[in-house]
Amino acid sequence: MYRFVIAFIAAILLPVAAVAKDEPLQVVVLGDSLSAGYQLPPEEAFPAQLQKALRDRGHAVTVVNAGVSGDTSSGGLSRLDWSVGAKASAVILELGANDALRGISPEVTRKNIDAMVNRLSERGVDVLVAGMLAPRNLGDEYAAAFDPIFADVAEAHGALHYPFFLEGVALDPKLNLADGMHPNGEGVSVIVSNMLPVVEELLARAAAR
Repeated sequence: MYRFVIAFIAAILLPVAAVAKDEPLQVVVLGDSLSAGYQLPPEEAFPAQLQKALRDRGHAVTVVNAGVSGDTSSGGLSRLDWSVGAKASAVILELGANDALRGISPEVTRKNIDAMVNRLSERGVDVLVAGMLAPRNLGDEYAAAFDPIFADVAEAHGALHYPFFLEGVALDPKLNLADGMHPNGEGVSVIVSNMLPVVEELLARAAAR
C-alpha cells in the first residue's frame, strides 16, 4: 500500500515538474521611455526586439515590457513590486535618464537604484543594471556624482552591469527619432545587439537558480 501511494504521488508530481522546467524564463525590463519604445510600434521596442533576438539564439525566454515613459528612479521604486511579478526570473533595470534630465540629486538616484537592486536580490531575482550618463551641460560635478552610480550599485550587490544603455546610438541622427533623444527601431536593434552577451549571462544566472 505504501509503495502504491508513493508511486501515485510521483505520477502526479513528475508531469508538473516537467512543465515547470519547460516554462520560459521571464525577464522584466523595468525602465523609462528609452526601453519602453517611445513612439515606436510595439514590435520595435527594446523588450520585443530583445525577446526575438534571444529566441533566435535558442533561449526559451519571455521579455516583459515594464517601461513607463517619463519615469524616474523614484517612480520605478514606487511601482517595483507590482511591475515585477512573482514569475520574474530576472530584471533589466533601465532607469535614471529622467533623473538627470530633471537635475535630481545624484544621491537620491543612487539610493533609489540601490533600493531596487537590493529588493530584487532579496527576492532571488537576478538583475542587470543598465547604466546611464548625465548630460554634460549639467556640469562636471554633477556628471562625476551621477555616472558611477550604476556600476557602484551593481558591484555592491553582485549584479550584472552594462555601462551605457545608449552605447553606439546616442547622438547619432540615423539611430534616433527626430527629438534626438529616443532610439528609433534601428537604434533599438543596435542596443539589443550590443547587450546580447551580458543579457545571455543574465539568463545563465537565472537558469542556475
